[in-house]
Amino acid sequence: MDVVDRAIRTRRSFIFAPGTRPDMFPKALRSGADIVCVDLEDAIAPKDKAAAREQAFAHLPSAEGPARVERIIRLNCLRTTDGMADVQALLASASPVEAVMLPKVKGPEEVRNLSDLLDEYRLPTRLHVIIETNEGLEAAYAVAQASHRIEALFFGGVDMAADLRCRSTWMALLYARSRIVHAAAAAGLDVIDVPYLDLQDSEGMLREATLSAELGFTGKGAIHPKQIADINATFTPDAATVAHARRVLDAFAASDGGLLVFEGKLIEKPVLRSLARILAVHEQASK
Repeated sequence: MDVVDRAIRTRRSFIFAPGTRPDMFPKALRSGADIVCVDLEDAIAPKDKAAAREQAFAHLPSAEGPARVERIIRLNCLRTTDGMADVQALLASASPVEAVMLPKVKGPEEVRNLSDLLDEYRLPTRLHVIIETNEGLEAAYAVAQASHRIEALFFGGVDMAADLRCRSTWMALLYARSRIVHAAAAAGLDVIDVPYLDLQDSEGMLREATLSAELGFTGKGAIHPKQIADINATFTPDAATVAHARRVLDAFAASDGGLLVFEGKLIEKPVLRSLARILAVHEQASK
């Protein structure tokens, strides 16, 4: 499957809100995060699953907040009865949900099955997939290619560390992170890193966000609004990078569309796609 040309969207940061608290949806949407994900999974006790499901689908689409913020609902694992009930609610929702997040995905067939259902019901819902299990990591490349509806892969570091029987540190999870970046890049998807869980360690969070950006991640999660500004800044191209990208793209536009040698370096199509993304993220982040 070739890389699909998708509209570039700024996904530098995301934050969760529990599905049982629709009063928190507007606050989350105004937090500065590019993505707000209403959770039906980990943040919800089993006895509250039905109520969270009802409130999330009823209130998130119409919650007050900036239109630029992407609104996502994290479903329960599709291999569970709660996950199946979430899918039924998604298909029956009176207001279309723009995107859903799929946790604990183990293989491409899970994604294809839901994508086919959305096609059958003619719903525009996009898919975001979390890779957080050993099986999911092994199948990450195939998962990323499973549907044109997928727009991002998310790295679930806590569950992944438990599955790998390793510590939840940068070096211990570097291999897993790298495989997920590889899978996402091959499919032209955004790729979002796990939140940094120590709210008091702002230096550690910044250090990890910087390493994530260097590795190829396009964004990172937050557990509190006070982390969002630093995360956004880390994943926003700086002025020098933007200026360079603009010069190269202007030079390519002025050429005959063939090979471009710019400042002594050969510029090929993958580089041009990367530079176009830099400008798109910069422009959207400046709004």
